[in-house]
Amino acid sequence: MTKSDYLLDPCRASSLPYWKTVTVQIPEEMQILHESDLRDAPSGSETSVRYFRLIHRLCGLEQPSVPEGYTVIPLTPEMGAAHISQCYEEISVSASELAAIRSRKVYDETLWLAVRELSTGMIVASGIGELDRELREGVLEWIQVSPRYRRKGLGAFLVRELLCRMKAKADFVTVSGKADDPSRPELLYRSCGFTGNDVWYISRK
Repeated sequence: MTKSDYLLDPCRASSLPYWKTVTVQIPEEMQILHESDLRDAPSGSETSVRYFRLIHRLCGLEQPSVPEGYTVIPLTPEMGAAHISQCYEEISVSASELAAIRSRKVYDETLWLAVRELSTGMIVASGIGELDRELREGVLEWIQVSPRYRRKGLGAFLVRELLCRMKAKADFVTVSGKADDPSRPELLYRSCGFTGNDVWYISRK
């Protein structure tokens, strides 16, 4: 895939950000298909998972205010690993795995953020942004809010803060997630200005 092809319609062109598309080797037993390319969508298959992919053109952004009672601090790999484990029952990641992400060419230290509750000192939301400087594509990764702190605007604040930090460095930002996740992350991103209708099916042969 060429850069020009990708830039015409990033979310339709690939299920992954461009830098991953050209560097990540897809396992032979894995099948990735756009919804429009499916003749018989395997929606009932236990081995098939639907992922949405959305885009933000970084227009009309306003700097968000930190919700009262919270502060924003830099996210360390240790903080991130602990918080991710707290937020997901089926997903865990080690501090060393997160630290390895920092060796990627898309690493930007200003895009690793944590939201800390002032009264308890607890990390209650965290997120990582990546920046493909060559293509000027921003990517949101690992956006999560502690279960007890959801529906308080913390996720929306974090996403908007990352978008504002990317605005001077990127032309657009992409994000993806499980389309059928009970926590409905797609609604969060759409509320922050992301758009699109691209759905990708990932299954094991």
